[in-house]
Amino acid sequence: MPRTLVFFHAHPDDEALLTAGTMARAAAEGHRVVLVTATSGDAGLAAEELRSAGLGEVRESELRLAARILGVQRLELLHYADSGLDGRRVPPPGSTTLCAADPAEVAHRVSGLLVDEKADALVVYDEAGGYGHPDHKVIHSAGIASAILAGTRAVFAATAPREPFAWGARAADAVLPMPADFDRAQFETSFTPWAQITHRVDVRAHVDAKRAAMRAHASQTTGADVRTLAALLRLPRPVFSALLGTEYYRRLR
Repeated sequence: MPRTLVFFHAHPDDEALLTAGTMARAAAEGHRVVLVTATSGDAGLAAEELRSAGLGEVRESELRLAARILGVQRLELLHYADSGLDGRRVPPPGSTTLCAADPAEVAHRVSGLLVDEKADALVVYDEAGGYGHPDHKVIHSAGIASAILAGTRAVFAATAPREPFAWGARAADAVLPMPADFDRAQFETSFTPWAQITHRVDVRAHVDAKRAAMRAHASQTTGADVRTLAALLRLPRPVFSALLGTEYYRRLR
């Protein structure tokens, strides 16, 4: 039976990194895929020429392309301002950051969409906000609240197993010269412990769509010496499939 799956993300490219394979697989199997993105990612790292040209507009355009690639049938942008990595960014005039927005308002807006879509399931982030971004934590709490308001019975947190990140951070800290602001402890609390992950989705048949969606967010491969998106896109396809061919979820509700 076809289902309606709503994915609630904080910034453009989050959907590509965490849930693109699941979205592409669901669309290919005949389910309705809806994507809600809370901000335009206007505080993201990017080359200076992109920032001066209006990064939010650039990233929204990239998001629309990624959504088409993944088979998204409805894309909604809530147009909050990106809160920045510390959650205290001063927003552009006339706008409100996601972290500064009224949580009840955010939940109410998303619940209306869930009711309108008769959603069978909602996907948010885990309690840690993935790697801890403040906007991701808002998505977690506001998303659960919206599901309660709408009566959406199934809520899942898109996540990843914590242990490989923690191990990798410890190993890197031991053998590599790390930046002064590197915080190994952050990786000890990121994402979700293996034992709490309830669902693993095999998306190996859809890694080309996932890779194409990631490539659509071209602005996020610029602006720094090392960018996660750029590094992943450089992986050979077999390695990419092995590392990113499974997507992880924890059922919350």
